[in-house]
Amino acid sequence: MLPCRPARSGLLLTAATALALGVQPAAAQEAASEGFFTMLGRVILGTGQEKVAIDTPQAVSVLEQEDLDQLQPSTIADLLKTVPGVQAAGASARALGMAFNIRGIGNTEQNASEERIKIIVDGAPKFFEKYRMGSFFGDLDLFKRVEVLRGPASSTLYGSGTIGGVVAFTTKDASDFLGEGDGQALRFKGGYDSNGDTNSQGVIFATRKGNMEFLAALNRSSGGLMQDGDGNDILGTEHESWSGLVKSKLTFGNDNDQSLTLSLSRTETNLDGAQVAQTGGSAAAFFGTADVDAVDDTVTLTYKHGFSANPLLDLTVQLSYTDTSTKQRNFSLGAMCSPGTFQVLCDNDAAYATTTLKIENTADLSTGAWENYLTFGIQVSEQERTATSSLGALGFHPEGTDRKTGVYVQGEFTWNDRLTIIPGVRVDFGDRTPSAASIAAGATDTSDTAISPKLSVLYEINDNWGVFGTLARTERMPTLDELYSYDPDEPPSMDLDKEEADSIELGFTYQKQGIFTGDDVLQLKATAFHNDLTNLIARDSTSGTPYYTNIRDAEIWGAELEAHYEAERWFGSLAWSHVKSKDASTGLTLADTPAENVALTLGAKLPDQNLVLGWRGYYFDGITTSSATTSGSAYDTHDLFVTWRPDQGALAGLEVNFTVENVFDKTYRNNLALDNGVGRNAKLSVGKAFTW
Repeated sequence: MLPCRPARSGLLLTAATALALGVQPAAAQEAASEGFFTMLGRVILGTGQEKVAIDTPQAVSVLEQEDLDQLQPSTIADLLKTVPGVQAAGASARALGMAFNIRGIGNTEQNASEERIKIIVDGAPKFFEKYRMGSFFGDLDLFKRVEVLRGPASSTLYGSGTIGGVVAFTTKDASDFLGEGDGQALRFKGGYDSNGDTNSQGVIFATRKGNMEFLAALNRSSGGLMQDGDGNDILGTEHESWSGLVKSKLTFGNDNDQSLTLSLSRTETNLDGAQVAQTGGSAAAFFGTADVDAVDDTVTLTYKHGFSANPLLDLTVQLSYTDTSTKQRNFSLGAMCSPGTFQVLCDNDAAYATTTLKIENTADLSTGAWENYLTFGIQVSEQERTATSSLGALGFHPEGTDRKTGVYVQGEFTWNDRLTIIPGVRVDFGDRTPSAASIAAGATDTSDTAISPKLSVLYEINDNWGVFGTLARTERMPTLDELYSYDPDEPPSMDLDKEEADSIELGFTYQKQGIFTGDDVLQLKATAFHNDLTNLIARDSTSGTPYYTNIRDAEIWGAELEAHYEAERWFGSLAWSHVKSKDASTGLTLADTPAENVALTLGAKLPDQNLVLGWRGYYFDGITTSSATTSGSAYDTHDLFVTWRPDQGALAGLEVNFTVENVFDKTYRNNLALDNGVGRNAKLSVGKAFTW
């Protein structure tokens, strides 16, 4: 008879094996005689040492390649809809109009999302902010894995002020398509969405020779206007985009304990006659249209040395460069182009280019019943913000340079596979330099320091129950935009105080094997959180006052539940999130607060037919915030999905994913979206891999 709960080290080893082999989690777990995997049994890479999600003292979720294939996401809203506490804000369907929101932190007009929520691609930090546009333009077909780390515990490794959390993307590798003994692989994929008549094509070539592997990928997508449940056009949803990825890895050294990885990716999106206000809402018609060209580049060079003979050394050095830029031309209301507010209707270019060097080492200090690791590092970055129009500098998009140096240390101490203690502290030193135009308006150089300590603890009470918690304090220095934005009636905000947050998280885990059958498994993780925010930075539109101001006191609190069940023939999952907030000065709910919501999945597996089929339901409550724009009514939508992956004969290697979203063609609007959601949409993708 199988044990109720495998030892954590065994579960981690099995999960890591599944991750390395790229197999379906359920199959990998079963093969290891450890029951079935759920999403809470997957390996988390972004919290320090590799940990199984349910044994991580933080709210974490990970989407693997099979989830991405099944979801067939076109936007980050599609991507995140099964992850508790996380969703998109801004547009409902425009890929260039969305930002991330984690536990009520983040929106498309919130410059501070740069530090409150960290977006990472292959280890490289990314950021983009522009008036009425989104923040992330990468093609989701380039990625095989997305980790979402919720809450301030991530601030140690990723940056002071990271109160919302981290969304970390990992691009595909050649080894994902090459089995043992394979030298080359070629994979073709095509897709079609009925709503918007969208077509997509992709090709991947992977090769391996000795200790060297190489991958090249190319994708293209184009589509027309999408419609809501009433058949009304969602303006500006036409698009044409392409993306490419080149990635190589060389493994060498004693016991192959060294590697050098180079990754280059680009996504370019061209929109002709698109809405100037990509974020949508009533502003979409007010600002008219323009031609938009958005380019998103990421380059990383990563050296790793495991020092197999020295437990005190495990070194990672990464140099990265990211550049996200937009060009807007041919404005339909270009005749109104003039200095001040209407300069947004002038031909303009905007970009954020960030160069980062990160050096990190982990020392293994394990002894006796204690498994101990100490991670310490330094991260140096320079972000260049450029923005100009046909009339010159844009006061509400100030140019400037932001230089940061961060030093951090994190311990991970585990006793007898029961008690895990993770203390950490990070100090960031920042220097901001304004452009000449901002200096003329009253801006000056600024320097500041932010300190973020934390303590996370998890205790396994027995084989079924565990409890965990985090105490954290985060400090966030004002961004370039917050400090230096100005217009004729609103000077730069040079007197802004640092944003501070004191946070507490408490939660419990439960897992049990053999509930209805001998090897089925149920796992769940519940988290409650409370954030006290001081000097929250927000836009101040009062004439004659600085562009930004501090809200002295605000609170954000709530709870999340993630639960998964897996058996040989059945599976199910539940993601519930309820976020509440209050501006202490007004008593009102903060505008970025999402409505309470539940995502429920039920499905069946037919292994003899290589089929997986299921249903997803999404339920959102009504909510009233301090803004009529982000208040909304209750609604629910439903999806159906089928996956077919034959593993024998001439069709082996074929992958067919079919999904019908919003089956009942419901008309609805998420409270953080400014447009109605997409009506019924049938999605089909077909992929075939060839190896030799």
